[in-house]
Amino acid sequence: MPADLVGPADLVGTGLELSICADVATVTLARPERRNAMTPGMWRGLARIGNALAGAVRVVVVRGAGPSFCAGIDLRMFSAEGVPGEEANPDPADAAFDESVAGFQAGYTWLRDPSLVSIAAVQGHAIGAGFQLALACDLRVIADDAKFCMKEPALGLVPDLTGTKPLVEIVGLPRAIEMCLTARTVDAAEAAQLRLAELVVPRADLDAAVSDLVAALLSTDAGAARATKALLVQAQGNTLEQQAAAERAAQAVLLAARRGR
Repeated sequence: MPADLVGPADLVGTGLELSICADVATVTLARPERRNAMTPGMWRGLARIGNALAGAVRVVVVRGAGPSFCAGIDLRMFSAEGVPGEEANPDPADAAFDESVAGFQAGYTWLRDPSLVSIAAVQGHAIGAGFQLALACDLRVIADDAKFCMKEPALGLVPDLTGTKPLVEIVGLPRAIEMCLTARTVDAAEAAQLRLAELVVPRADLDAAVSDLVAALLSTDAGAARATKALLVQAQGNTLEQQAAAERAAQAVLLAARRGR
């Protein structure tokens, strides 16, 4: 199975852990001593995991070890000393800067692949890069102590880990502008109102709630689930006529496959 290409040895030093059980993969941000603050090594590790998992699992759960999901970027990246064991930040004047950041973004974009459903299990803080990681997932189940914040503008940066598009799509442009440019904290109750979370549960119930959701997702026929997710994703950019045609085509493929069993 492709996922076998990523083992514990491949993730040493990345601050990530990966476990796979049948059709479910769990990716854990495992730097609790830094509240899972993210580094380029973590983003590259996420991209490697995504490449290995493509087509191998049906559900991916992303979670953080310790009291926080993710405190955002490890701010030592911007210090003279940097993060121990990490390369220096890419120089924006360097011709390779765009390619380097695109590589970081690849650690997020695979979570939207139609072949799987991704779930962010969020407790405590989800700040900046962590908020964007939660936004990269299809679904968010959050604890009642969850706190979201798009901190980058307050640090003189822009959110550049693919978070701006899903944020606007979920909360609308005016609210996204307000949230990002004030860099304020959104608590769990407001997150639910803004539809940033599909489910809010007591902190003690987070693991059980995620497990129940995973079981419900796996109860659906795998082929139908993948085809339906693909349809729903493309619906945002399709006209009604285009979407109707896509539905017909997807149904024909599924029925043909069923007859061939």
